[in-house]
Amino acid sequence: MATSDPANGAGAGGSSNVDQILQTETGGRATSGYAAVILFIVPLVWSLFQLWIASPLPYIFNFAIFNSTEARSIHLAFAVFLAFSAFPMIKGRHVNIVPIYDWILALVAAFCASYLYVFYEELSTRPGAPITQDLWVALIGLVLLLEATRRSLGLPLTIVAAVFITYSIAGPYMPDVIAHKGVSLSKLASHQWLGTEGVFGVALGVSTSFVFLFVLFGALLERAGAGNYFIKVAYAMLGHMRGGPAKAAVVSSGLSGVISGSSIANVVTTGTFTIPLMKRVGFPATKAGAVEVAASTNGQLTPPIMGAAAFLMVEYVGISYLEVIKHAILPAMISYVALIYIVHLEACKLNMQGIERLNKPTLAQRMLNWVVILIGLSVLTLVVYYGIGWTKTLF
Repeated sequence: MATSDPANGAGAGGSSNVDQILQTETGGRATSGYAAVILFIVPLVWSLFQLWIASPLPYIFNFAIFNSTEARSIHLAFAVFLAFSAFPMIKGRHVNIVPIYDWILALVAAFCASYLYVFYEELSTRPGAPITQDLWVALIGLVLLLEATRRSLGLPLTIVAAVFITYSIAGPYMPDVIAHKGVSLSKLASHQWLGTEGVFGVALGVSTSFVFLFVLFGALLERAGAGNYFIKVAYAMLGHMRGGPAKAAVVSSGLSGVISGSSIANVVTTGTFTIPLMKRVGFPATKAGAVEVAASTNGQLTPPIMGAAAFLMVEYVGISYLEVIKHAILPAMISYVALIYIVHLEACKLNMQGIERLNKPTLAQRMLNWVVILIGLSVLTLVVYYGIGWTKTLF
């Protein structure tokens, strides 16, 4: 039986393949030159900004202190700028360059998003009485936000948002069951863009305060090699069993979900290696893909990252994020145990075998590996707890 080491696919070549597949799936650009420099500096500055406002440093130095509305405005400005500069208008076109019109749209969208921060004092002097400039900025900002959503997240979410915006205006013309008084275009723009009850409401506040930091640290952990390590651990544990690659795919997807919280990223990261190995031991291509997708989708249920919905629960329900994690652990474990059991039944029906082990470490070697891992995790935990203990406020 042919053997394969999943670690080999996770090297430099595997990383480039993953990046290429991820760009294909999400529509992101692969730029070079000055555009690549800008698309490196802007996310870096954004990350530093988020770390700054989440830390106690602004209050220690009494410098660059932002209230929640200002922080949300700047947060959205970074997001829409990157949406227009990193994602093409039409997927598959202009993937290596950023056209001039996208730079213009990115700057205009960033200005509209940061309008609340730039003109915060002026807007506070005229609450509920926007001037013409305010309304134009709000309308342009709403349109550009919808386009940024379409580029980065797809058309379905854009359609849902557009339907509800239309419903707000066309209320008097709706059937009696769902009819309402309706609002004018100016009132809609003012409510959605010039206050904290629309675009700059709770959802954006959760993204600013919680989601970004968790995704950032998860991405750093992934880039540090955690994803590759999780895959190797899963194959070391289960690869030699009946239907081992499929079981390893479930476990590695669960471990990757711990640091990603994204279904797409989970599929791309682990599926690149697990699907070919599942096919090699006898799984049909359709079932191999189904196992990987089912396992990766549960990444949004796996603590501590999970999906943005978990952070919205914290904000709306008023419970701590730690409580959400506690209650999410059991369903996540049950879902993965059920997937492993289903995979085992499929492997038994097809009379599959696992991948032959290339080496069999002694008990002493295994114990030494576990001790090294335990010491490393303990040191990392102590550094995080005592070195950057201010992150405890997130919980």
